[in-house]
Amino acid sequence: MRRVLVYLRPYRRWMALAWLFMLTELAIELWQPLLMGKIIDDGVMKRDITAIFTWGAVMFGASLLAFVAGIANSFAAAYVGQEYGFALRTALFANIQSLSLARIEQLSAASLITRMTNDVTQVQNMLFMSLRIALRAPLLVVFGVGMAFVVHPRLAFILAVAVPLSAAFLLWVMKKAVSSFSAVQRALDRVNGVMRENLAGMRLIKAWMRGTYEQQRFAAANDALMQQTMGVLRLVETIAPVVLFVMNAAIVAVLFFGRLDVESGTASAGQVVAVVNYATRATAALSMFTFIAMALSRARASAARLAELLDAPRERNGTGETDGLTVRCGEIRFEHVSFRYPDSGHDALSDVSFVIRPQETAAILGATGSGKSTLLQLIPRLYVPSAGRVLIDGIDVREFSAAKLRMAVRFVPQEVLLFSGTIADNLRFGKAEAAMEELVAAAADAQIHDTIARFPDGYDAVVGQKGVNLSGGQKQRLSIARALVGNPCILLLDDSTSALDAATEAKLLAALRRHACTTVMVTQKVSTAMAADTILLLEDGRLIAQGSHEQLLATSELYRRIVATQEGKRGSSNVTTA
Repeated sequence: MRRVLVYLRPYRRWMALAWLFMLTELAIELWQPLLMGKIIDDGVMKRDITAIFTWGAVMFGASLLAFVAGIANSFAAAYVGQEYGFALRTALFANIQSLSLARIEQLSAASLITRMTNDVTQVQNMLFMSLRIALRAPLLVVFGVGMAFVVHPRLAFILAVAVPLSAAFLLWVMKKAVSSFSAVQRALDRVNGVMRENLAGMRLIKAWMRGTYEQQRFAAANDALMQQTMGVLRLVETIAPVVLFVMNAAIVAVLFFGRLDVESGTASAGQVVAVVNYATRATAALSMFTFIAMALSRARASAARLAELLDAPRERNGTGETDGLTVRCGEIRFEHVSFRYPDSGHDALSDVSFVIRPQETAAILGATGSGKSTLLQLIPRLYVPSAGRVLIDGIDVREFSAAKLRMAVRFVPQEVLLFSGTIADNLRFGKAEAAMEELVAAAADAQIHDTIARFPDGYDAVVGQKGVNLSGGQKQRLSIARALVGNPCILLLDDSTSALDAATEAKLLAALRRHACTTVMVTQKVSTAMAADTILLLEDGRLIAQGSHEQLLATSELYRRIVATQEGKRGSSNVTTA
């Protein structure tokens, strides 16, 4: 809890003000039973109307002051809660941006969304409640019992026994509820995960008519959340009846013994009424602990999840931490590189070594699961090798700052992602200050400029979420154009031309040749690989051959099989067409 509360420091004055108003309201509330006792003893019992009106006016004025203090307290508490939520979400989002890709994937997108929204809300609710009633309630109980001792010690002793019993039960419930609410938040993660997958894959779900299956999958996750929530709520809801039973029994005891004391002359009617009033207020305050315990338990569980995210190790900025290092030539060298994904039982890459010279075009070829995309992602240090070194211009990528490295190395992922906004906004994603001339030049090289020009709004045309209003080939070319803006030293294409026809792909590759950058592209097509200066052939995470198309035809049996397979498919297609 302490880890997430550090963001309250800028609002300490507002918190102090909220507590000041709360203490004012509390002091008046503790004083009111004494005023009631005065009205009864000095006014009602003595039939003194003046005393009744005098003390009644004092009581009314005090109540009005308590009302104003309560409103001011609520305002200050709400202000602190909202400002704190803003600061905490900002810090969490900034920390997520600084996490390594491996850590983000380990936490999962659904869990991150839950933590940024629901978990922060739980902590906010706890903060508001602590400024409004969570601290006021126990103070009312403690000082109420203390004031009861001032009024009549013997009768107050009954409350001194009942209140600790109720408090002990409350602490026991809260201790059990914390772990239970952690399970509730994990169940909520699963619900959010199913919802996220469903919304992301809606097109496929509708095309395959899997709506019923998705409903069943969501119902299962939702039912698990309901069962977890109901279980912990059953536990928490036992607080109110147990507390009410104990405290009402104490009030009955106060009335019984109070009557005896009044008859014996050791207590006045006003004193008995005052002690009963303190008992009633203590009972009401203890009853609030049902909500306080629930909010605090959920907040503690959520705070632990938020602290885990805030304390997650950030992506290293380079072992040398020298921002002066920059990529200049674009030579790529792998030296005995191995890599294993977290929680995986085998290496995705094993003892891979090769060199790609500056401004060369290299193609990575291999079967699905051979490690092509993994190899590509090691170059901009999206992942760090488990063994060996990845070097650019002879410098280990771990020595570059992440910002300098990734400004020079542009990565176009296999799954194209465009952001909501205009085409120009998407093209400026990597260089916000890029001039329109740069955007047009990059789009022209990516063979998408003519398509953009045909849009009614041109480069100001709005791109739907994830580019839903664009074809696969248009999205791929836009993503390549986005990478070309800023003239990178190294361009990485992860099967980024798969949706292009042969003619368009040939024009694009020819245009890329004119850029003074090293290009590395993952591809499944031999026709694309043939245009490269060198081809890397992967199998089961190992580099089994490297060379030009002609060299691999002469030396690699696997490459010859791949070529024969693809030429056979083309021949079959031509025969069918004929």
